[in-house]
Amino acid sequence: MEFAGKKVLVFGTGISGIAAAKLLENVGAAVVLFDGNQELDKKHVLENFEADHMPELYVGELPEEVRAGLDLVVLSPGVPTDLPFVNELRDAGLPIWGEIELAYRCKKGDVLAITGTNGKTTTTALLGEIMKTTYPQVHVVGNIGIPYTGLVAEDTDDTVTVAEISSFQLETIDTFCPEVSAILNITPDHLNRHHTMDNYIAAKMSIAKNQGPEQTCVLNYEDEVLREQAKHLSAKVVFFSSLSKLEEGFYLEGDKIVYAHDGQIEEIISTDELNILGRHNHENAMAATAMAMSYDVPVEHIRQALRTFQAVEHRIEYVTEKRGVRFYNDSKGTNPDAAIKGIQAMDRPTCLIGGGYDKQSEYTEWINSFDGKVKKLVLIGQTREKIAEEAEKCGFYDYVFADSLQEAVDICYENAENGDAVLLSPACASWGMFPNYEVRGKMFKEMVHALKE
Repeated sequence: MEFAGKKVLVFGTGISGIAAAKLLENVGAAVVLFDGNQELDKKHVLENFEADHMPELYVGELPEEVRAGLDLVVLSPGVPTDLPFVNELRDAGLPIWGEIELAYRCKKGDVLAITGTNGKTTTTALLGEIMKTTYPQVHVVGNIGIPYTGLVAEDTDDTVTVAEISSFQLETIDTFCPEVSAILNITPDHLNRHHTMDNYIAAKMSIAKNQGPEQTCVLNYEDEVLREQAKHLSAKVVFFSSLSKLEEGFYLEGDKIVYAHDGQIEEIISTDELNILGRHNHENAMAATAMAMSYDVPVEHIRQALRTFQAVEHRIEYVTEKRGVRFYNDSKGTNPDAAIKGIQAMDRPTCLIGGGYDKQSEYTEWINSFDGKVKKLVLIGQTREKIAEEAEKCGFYDYVFADSLQEAVDICYENAENGDAVLLSPACASWGMFPNYEVRGKMFKEMVHALKE
């Protein structure tokens, strides 16, 4: 689509919406920026734009005469695609894109894209570092915190873009087709948005829907859903596994990550050389390695990046040690499966902080993963009673409620002994108590550093 002279509605005024509106202004579109929150400070929103690139802005309701003249709608990821207003726009025949699709239509160079319930951010950051060892211009974008639309205008034909793509973003792609994609795992999450597990799986799998035999899709062999879905993909499939020995693909052999191909076994790296903990991070390293090798990055460059990469903030991040107690920030553990990984990475008795916004998750597997390691569970937020009820059904009774994160930190510190750990790994989203998991994690770290020895 040529954007010059087109009237485009950008729905949502967050970071993605602002970036999308700026990109559209730069390519000559007439932008209408809209947000359903009628309490929104319009002046604050418009401060993001230069005077000669100012969009029309409407909050609360969009006038019918404005709606009638639209050519395209771009949704921010936080806007549900089944809102009545969105359905009305779709029924009127308007194309409904997300900012990922918009950026892809404007891009140059190649895109490597990663999705999955857990591990996306670490794998995206790691792959970005690997690609930087070989290519002069690498953009790391998407759900990792930098809108794809915010950097795509800087693309050249040699640009390599590494993108973390959420299920929300995948709902609104059309032609988006990465050269290499990866789906790390699929476990229940965001069912309050997607409504059914089948819808969630379909959203995740759509990252590969436009790929053909000339492109590659990297999949986790240990995920039963992905093993089944692999049969329906047109792309070349490359598997990785942390538990099984594969005839073709990447797997763990003892403490070594190896690559089986063409009847040979090629050692990539020892897990002892990595700075990221836990089997799930070994899977992330294998996924990033598989993607990079599928894009012809030399294996020695990959090893170089794997050896130097540090854990991303808020993902089983070591904070400090006080009185012999180690503190870990896993605020990015926003669902039970991710939080299980946090517990598995602990090698000592642990006081665990959990709870938060209710995404209609089930917590039984998370509680069963405590396996004698969690000595005290401190629950906060909207889900605390629900989790407590499930904990008792699982035979775990050593829990207490806290009314704030500060109180939870204090309770953990009081109960932890020399040689123990305190882990923030909530298994829930942060909304309701915090704007996002980053703020939750930063506040946790500030509170921990303020504790007296």
